[in-house]
Amino acid sequence: VVDNIDGVASAFDACSSEAQAAFGSGSIFVEEFVAKARHIEVQILCDGKGGAVHLFERDCSVQQRNQKLVEVSPAQGIHPDLRLKLTNDAVRLAKACAYLNAGTVEFLVSGDLSDPQAVYTFLEVNPRIQVEHTITEEVTGVDVVQSQLQIAAGSTLDELGLAQDSIRLRGCSMQLRVSLAPGIAHGNGMVTAYSEPAGVGIRVDSSCYSGFCPPTIFDP
Repeated sequence: VVDNIDGVASAFDACSSEAQAAFGSGSIFVEEFVAKARHIEVQILCDGKGGAVHLFERDCSVQQRNQKLVEVSPAQGIHPDLRLKLTNDAVRLAKACAYLNAGTVEFLVSGDLSDPQAVYTFLEVNPRIQVEHTITEEVTGVDVVQSQLQIAAGSTLDELGLAQDSIRLRGCSMQLRVSLAPGIAHGNGMVTAYSEPAGVGIRVDSSCYSGFCPPTIFDP
């Protein structure tokens, strides 16, 4: 991160040298550093035939070592106008590139979510189902995985009854992830005890069990 113009040249040279050593090319790119950002992402479904809808947003700002730990849908305290801009831009991007199937358009929002004029920056598109799709399912009633499979089989959004006006928010949902502690992923660890929570309003999506040894080749 470069905070003033005097540091640009040396930082550029250092990054270019690192890129050359690692990739055989010294080409690099410069992007804006967003301080105190909120990580807001929009779930989309597109049928590749002109149909594209959003399933509202998720706030994934609670992270550790760039790994999401807590996600909330919808984003709490977000201004309706800011939500409209984010979701409209997500759909606009999807249509512009003829996107097909489920995906997530991610943004970094500077400032307070309650500010309708908050500045936001496009981060990336995840062209796949994501772990946090579950909370979107809970607040919209749309089965994202089932929809993805039906779209892949040739169904349009109209045939699935997924018109934008028919997709409404109902309540709030929160996902809490259980991750390996830093360092454990590179050693040999076994889950010696495992008990899932249960009760009204609780959903568990897991492959964990007592005696499970998490593979070290995947994300913790």
